[in-house]
Amino acid sequence: MIVTLIVAAEIAFWLLLALGLATRYLLRLRRVSTVLLVGLPVTDLVLFLLTFLDLRGGATASWTHALAASYLGFSVGYGPSVVRWADARFLHRFAGGPKPLPAPKYGRGRSRYEWAVCRRTLVSVAITLTLITVLRLFTDAPGSAVFDQWYWKLGIAAVVNTAIAVSYTLWPKQPPADAIVEDGRIVGRRIPERADR
Repeated sequence: MIVTLIVAAEIAFWLLLALGLATRYLLRLRRVSTVLLVGLPVTDLVLFLLTFLDLRGGATASWTHALAASYLGFSVGYGPSVVRWADARFLHRFAGGPKPLPAPKYGRGRSRYEWAVCRRTLVSVAITLTLITVLRLFTDAPGSAVFDQWYWKLGIAAVVNTAIAVSYTLWPKQPPADAIVEDGRIVGRRIPERADR
């Protein structure tokens, strides 16, 4: 049952995102669009509540229950950035907006970008682990020891993301020598000076 709910939540997430952006830019119904986009974390909250009820009803805990909890963690940690990413591309493709900028690759711009990703990961991990702990403590479900591996996996994800952000801060990637860089992105190339003949 939980696998079916996870698949339904995944489909609902992308469907609500597409409908929300289409409503905003094609139909120009901003309030309706906002309601649809607010539905993104609500969908994952409903999935978590159904997961909780499933375990309270006597289901044996499995990795799918922890995955359902991670959906809500992802929605809170990464949801706003996913919406911004999709919004910029939808605006460009269907409403004549500017071309979205790529992620910064060099210097402080890349360091700031990696720390932003790290913050999102840490928020997502903290929420997911809290929700898994709630499932473990308040459902008394058999087999809840399966949740232990999620503490390790998510802990490793948090450490790796932090290490990546630290590495880009201490050893920033340098652009090519002839590159003109703004906020970590190459915006042009320097023309080499010609030697006088």
